Amino acid sequence: MAAELAPLRTELDAALARVLDSGVFAGGPEVSAFERELADAMGARHAIGTSSCTDALLAIGMALGIQPGDEVVTTPFTFAATAESMARLGARVLFADIDDDTLCLDPRAALATCSSRTRAIVSVNLFGLRAALPATTAIPIIEDSAHSLGAPRGLAAALSFFPTKNLGALGDAGAVLTNDATLADRIALLRTHGARPKYHHLVTGGNFRLDALQAAVLRTKLVHLARFTAARRTNAAHYRTLFAAAKLPPELRLPAHTDAHVYHQFVIRAPRRDALRAHLSRAGIGTEVYYPEPLHFQPCFPAHKQGTFPIAERACTEVLALPIHPAMREEARELVVEQIASFYEC
Repeated sequence: MAAELAPLRTELDAALARVLDSGVFAGGPEVSAFERELADAMGARHAIGTSSCTDALLAIGMALGIQPGDEVVTTPFTFAATAESMARLGARVLFADIDDDTLCLDPRAALATCSSRTRAIVSVNLFGLRAALPATTAIPIIEDSAHSLGAPRGLAAALSFFPTKNLGALGDAGAVLTNDATLADRIALLRTHGARPKYHHLVTGGNFRLDALQAAVLRTKLVHLARFTAARRTNAAHYRTLFAAAKLPPELRLPAHTDAHVYHQFVIRAPRRDALRAHLSRAGIGTEVYYPEPLHFQPCFPAHKQGTFPIAERACTEVLALPIHPAMREEARELVVEQIASFYEC
């Protein structure tokens, strides 16, 4: 991350100084300006800054009135916050299996899991790839876009600005994107304890506000987002060229590609994944596993038998995220593929 921030240091210092001089640190004009600029950049009518993507998801669920007894359908192959935010509202979280190519929620499986009690479907735009959404107008669709950026296609999208994301803050931060003015107003109300005006609480809300310091950082980095995204796509294309030329087992699978992919991660599916990861670590190459265990095996969710969601379960044993950050050098990607090829030659 330091390599990405270094070229922006002067701009970031000026942005932080601007906030320090203003004396306004929670909400205020810096946050309002970021919301306008984010909405314009993403092609959305409304952007509401929040304290994190998790709180963005929680606020959307609260705004929809999700409560105990309601059902929410989502994928088991995602970070816990996707389902956790709905479970915190008392909803019964139901999982549906994923698509074997994209690793995103299978739209047909999602619809087959829905019942008359289903209040929302939470689809995840995984690793920077925008998921195919279920064809429904009856059930609200929430997009967990922690790994992606773009206009909301469902009712609302929750964004993450965690420092490692494509548009990263210097701490926790998030936002909701929506084209629904009523929903946007409700979320803006909920994020400040349901108070309007101050000290007059219309509803029970929470403290989901975006800090002005983080908004200033995000405004600075938003100007450069298109360049960062282009660099990630260039890196992904280079990886594909290198992999095509390497001698690798046919079972090794590259990530699905679309022109809208922003490559938050470049995730391969590798035979003998754990041994490969250890080999790469010995060569000084950092990798990560997103995710080592599906949510339906997590103790905090209702227990499921092994084999209930076989595609998600298999993916957890195969996926390996390779370095792809915008500041990555060409020779670094060459080393990654060379080491992967050398592992499978052994």
